Amino acid sequence: MAGRAANRDAGTAARILDVAEELVQVRGFNGFSYADIAAELGITKAALHYHFAGKADLGEALIARYASRFAEALADVDTAADGAGAPRARLAGFADLYTEVLRNRRMCLCGMLAAEYQTLPQPMQDAVLRFFDDSEAWLGSVLESGRADGSLSFAGSASEAARMVIGSLEGAMLVARPYGDVGRFQTAAANLLAGLTTSPAASAPA
Repeated sequence: MAGRAANRDAGTAARILDVAEELVQVRGFNGFSYADIAAELGITKAALHYHFAGKADLGEALIARYASRFAEALADVDTAADGAGAPRARLAGFADLYTEVLRNRRMCLCGMLAAEYQTLPQPMQDAVLRFFDDSEAWLGSVLESGRADGSLSFAGSASEAARMVIGSLEGAMLVARPYGDVGRFQTAAANLLAGLTTSPAASAPA
């Protein structure tokens, strides 16, 4: 009996997070209330507070889950991109993650939160920064590997290039959103990656 109750609680918490995540990705964190989630799920606000005492607690849980899923997606990109041309394939796979979010008419969760950064509680601010720091670290490693094997080329450090890529992809999502045009984002992303990719002839050993 206790196990079934725990499963129900976990299921309700997951559904709350699902609805809240979509609301953040569409409206922003300050654009919805507990009443919106309660109405969507057909539960009371008291039930929401049982799982997440306050909106800040909900926000932290959202970022933690999103960051965990993004890390899993990056691990999948690593697994899929193996062998020759791996850094370029990983770079393309990274951009594809953003494309899929936009295709679902949403924005990057942490990108939306970054736009509201100054209004967020400190723990949420710290979590947003960790998300981008972790993304930059992964991407920086990919870029450094690509420069080492000659498949990628960029000025400055790998960490600087990683920041440029993430900033450009987040910005391209933001501009493409009002047009409702995923292709607009894909073109921008393709041009960005092309600027980092050396030609096969240039990267081939002499």
